[in-house]
Amino acid sequence: MITSTLLILLTNVAPASTPAAPTPARLAATTCAERPIQDGEKPDKREEIKELLSVLKGHAGKRGKEDQEAIEVIDTLNIEFENCGAKDRKDIVKGLSLCLKQKRQASKEGVFDNKLFIAAAVALGNMGPESAKPLISWIGHKTHRKDVPLQRWLILSLGQTQTKAAVEPLIDLLSHQKAGIQAAAAEALGGLQGLEQKKRKDVFNSLLKVITALKGRVDGDVNDTIARERYDVIKAPMITALQILSGHDERNPDDWQRWWNKNKKKDWDKDA
Repeated sequence: MITSTLLILLTNVAPASTPAAPTPARLAATTCAERPIQDGEKPDKREEIKELLSVLKGHAGKRGKEDQEAIEVIDTLNIEFENCGAKDRKDIVKGLSLCLKQKRQASKEGVFDNKLFIAAAVALGNMGPESAKPLISWIGHKTHRKDVPLQRWLILSLGQTQTKAAVEPLIDLLSHQKAGIQAAAAEALGGLQGLEQKKRKDVFNSLLKVITALKGRVDGDVNDTIARERYDVIKAPMITALQILSGHDERNPDDWQRWWNKNKKKDWDKDA
């Protein structure tokens, strides 16, 4: 997974007469120990979080000139998220999602300036279940539809949220026209091994139907290079997903189909 490097700040202490400019590290410096909170309660509605989000918005709005600075703030928010209360968590997710509304120009070669967007997508993957809905809204969104690398990260992050809400959108992507998107959806679905068994079996069956159908096309026409190329892209992530979801190991779609026919009604977790 791509992770941006959080720079170590505060290496120089500003003189007392010259207040230091706010940095992500300083803004998040107020610890739970400095606040009187009850057992199990997480600090919420913190001014530090509000200020971090304001700084992020400012950097992100500079047409790409301050994207690295924005990514540093995203790193800090990603670290802070786990220890935030519900209101701050919601605001952080919203702030990162708003980064994806920014516009960046692609190069003449069609290379997207997407480092800010990918950083936001990756961080949102760590912020489930709150982040599931915004991630779903950005997958296939017209603003970023052509940016396949970004779409891949959005899809993988949706799977990482481990929410039931992710299942249907990811299954829908298994029939996507782009093989890379299909492969990403399969990989993301493989990460949902925490689902209850019935739902996990539904996901397994959806994956199996796609890969066996495509394998049938390949076997039925050796000259169908389009089907062969697609199969070569999706085979590995789909087989891996089937293995993770079932706890069983097969390498060929036909063998998987036979295994499914024998085991679809059995308890997959009995001997796990």
